Amino acid sequence: MALEKFHVSEDTTLTWLNGGVTHMDGGAMFGVVPRPLWTKKYPVNEKNQIELRTDPILIQMPDRNILLESGIGNGRLSEKAMRNYGVTEEAQLDKNLKELGLTRNDIDTVMMTHMHFDHACGLVLETEDGPAPAFPNAEIWTSQIEWEEMQHPNIRSRNTYFRENWEPVKHLVKTFSDSREIAPGIEMVHTGGHSAGHSIIHISRGDRDIWHMADIMPTHAHQNVLWVLAYDDYPMDSIEKKQKYITPALEREDWFLFYHDYKYRMLRWDKSGKEIAESLNRDTTSE
Repeated sequence: MALEKFHVSEDTTLTWLNGGVTHMDGGAMFGVVPRPLWTKKYPVNEKNQIELRTDPILIQMPDRNILLESGIGNGRLSEKAMRNYGVTEEAQLDKNLKELGLTRNDIDTVMMTHMHFDHACGLVLETEDGPAPAFPNAEIWTSQIEWEEMQHPNIRSRNTYFRENWEPVKHLVKTFSDSREIAPGIEMVHTGGHSAGHSIIHISRGDRDIWHMADIMPTHAHQNVLWVLAYDDYPMDSIEKKQKYITPALEREDWFLFYHDYKYRMLRWDKSGKEIAESLNRDTTSE
C-alpha cells in the first residue's frame, strides 16, 4: 500500500504510516447514538465492530521529524487482547520509515494526544534484552494530567493505561499544562473529555489550518458535537470542546486529519458541515 502524503506548505509534509488496525464495538464508539443512525455514516461488521486504524502521522519539517501518535506496535498485546480488540494487523513503521529514507532513530519528537493503549503501545519495542524505547532519540510530549493518570490509573482507566507502555520511556517524557508549541506552527492543546488529560493538535503552517481532534472526533462520523464515545470519561467536556474548536473550524473550512478513520486520512467540509468539500483517502488498492 502506498504511503499517503499531504503537503501542508513548501517545507511541511504529512505522511501516514501503518500503525496497525483494531475493530471496536460500534455501540461503544458512538455512545447513546442509535445504531440505525451511526451505521448510515460508518460501516459495521457482523460482530457490530467498526474498523479503527491506528496510523501515526509523520510531520516532516526542516530538520524535524515529528510523529503524531505511535500506533499499536508489534508483539505488545496478548492473544486475548488481540482478539478482544479485533486486531487484524500490527504496525509496519520500520518498513514505512525505510521507504522514506528514515529509521526510528531519526524521530526527534512524538506528540501523544493521550496514552490509551491503542495510541501508546507503539512507544515501546520488545527486544531480546527486554522492552526498550521505540524512538530512543525523541522527546515524548503529553499533558501533565495525562502523564499522571498514565502512572496512577483508576479502576476504570487501568484497563487502557499499561505500565509496560510508560516505564521504558519515562526518561523521554515531557509534559505541559494548558498548551504547548512543539514546533513553529504546531501546538498541543489540553481539552480533557475522552480522558482527563486528552489533547488535540493544531497545525498552522503556510496558509492552512489543520486540526487533529484525536478521540473527541476519532472519525469523520463523529463530527456532530453530540456524538461522543461511551469510552469518554467526561462526555460533557468532549461536547464543550467540540463546540469550541470544531464549529469555528467548519466555518473557516479548515482541514481535519484522522488517526483512526477507516477511509479518510484528512478532509475539509463545506461551511454547512454537511458535505465533504475535499479529502485525502486511504489507499486500499493493495490490501
